[in-house]
Amino acid sequence: MRAFAGVVGVVAGLSMLCAGTAQARDWNVIKDSGTIVAATEGAFYPFNYFEGPKLTGFEVELAEAVAAKLGLKLEWRVVSFDAQLASIRQDRFDFAIAPHGHTEERAKSVDFANPHYCTGGQIAAAKDGPLTIDALKGKLVGVQLATSYYENAKKIPGVQEIKTYKADPEAFSALKSKKVDAWISDKWLIKSTLEKNADSGVVTGEQVFVERVSMILRKNNKDLKDQLNRGLAEIVKDGTYANLSQKYFKTDISCR
Repeated sequence: MRAFAGVVGVVAGLSMLCAGTAQARDWNVIKDSGTIVAATEGAFYPFNYFEGPKLTGFEVELAEAVAAKLGLKLEWRVVSFDAQLASIRQDRFDFAIAPHGHTEERAKSVDFANPHYCTGGQIAAAKDGPLTIDALKGKLVGVQLATSYYENAKKIPGVQEIKTYKADPEAFSALKSKKVDAWISDKWLIKSTLEKNADSGVVTGEQVFVERVSMILRKNNKDLKDQLNRGLAEIVKDGTYANLSQKYFKTDISCR
């Protein structure tokens, strides 16, 4: 897999991340340093995940391409999804790229760059399982903790119980082992997961909601947000975005 020049490396683990508190950095400080620090989850295939020791995925390559357009090296931090908002408010990194769908609640804590893909929460279940919103009445539903999928699952009337998991692979495993009746997550993640697990007996069902996903950063850091948006626009214009979208999804996942 081709990586963009400018990747410094991966610091794998929240414990290493918390080894010191950085100061919030504006664009001029980042530019002068030559390095931008980004966080991702590392457990959200095919957006951000590990192949052995290597961090990769659609969002990882996209962020590396944006950093290259800005003339910067990119240094990674790997942080669990549920800790990212708190960590960014503590200035642990410059921005995060993970499945952060735009919600009013999140917007109170962080700013959002322009969306880098559009998606939605989708139901997955066994072929004879609950594949529609109505069919979820009285059922156990698995979702990843601290996500918009959890928030939207809570709004579905009649669900017996929502079980939360640290990451989507755990929720998928719970579905396969019949610990839950259905799983709700990102439709592109579900598509890729089922393609890799064609013998799982799990199929896709109804889409629950539509979502626009963006990089997040500290509130009121306008210059940095403008630069991230510029870098994103440039990789869309030069075809890099389209190539990455086709590579990972065989379709265009941009917001059009």
